[in-house]
Amino acid sequence: MKSCIKIYTKIIILLTIFIHTISLAAIDPYVFERPQDELRFQQLSAELRCPKCQNQNIADSNAPLSKDLKDRVYSMINDGRSDSEIMNFMVERYGDFVTYRPPIRPLTYILWFGPFIFGFLIILVIIVLRKKANKLSKHQPSISPLTANELKALNDLLK
Repeated sequence: MKSCIKIYTKIIILLTIFIHTISLAAIDPYVFERPQDELRFQQLSAELRCPKCQNQNIADSNAPLSKDLKDRVYSMINDGRSDSEIMNFMVERYGDFVTYRPPIRPLTYILWFGPFIFGFLIILVIIVLRKKANKLSKHQPSISPLTANELKALNDLLK
């Protein structure tokens, strides 16, 4: 019994070490001189979308391009660039897609107003279909119950 406990203890210790080393490998060490810079880095990384990933910000992405973007943001913050300069650089290089809040201009109208127009059209279609269904239900003949003779004839057919 004691040998089983020793084996289980060793397995648990090995699994703990293994899981701990995996979690350490995923951390990118970005060292900042000021805590404000680290906060800016985190905010910018959360606001910038990875151009390669499906709707994932660069902070959460493991793609090589995302790593490059984080490195670029890190170096630009250490160079003393402002948040707007960093965002402008990223938009110039990767387009409006790189931000979660693209500016409102003719090229991005569909992004800003498309969901509202689509929702309005769906509501309009539902209203039209309901009106048609109401008109059809009013024009259908009413169904009356079977008479005794009809019910007898139906039973004879079913037998």
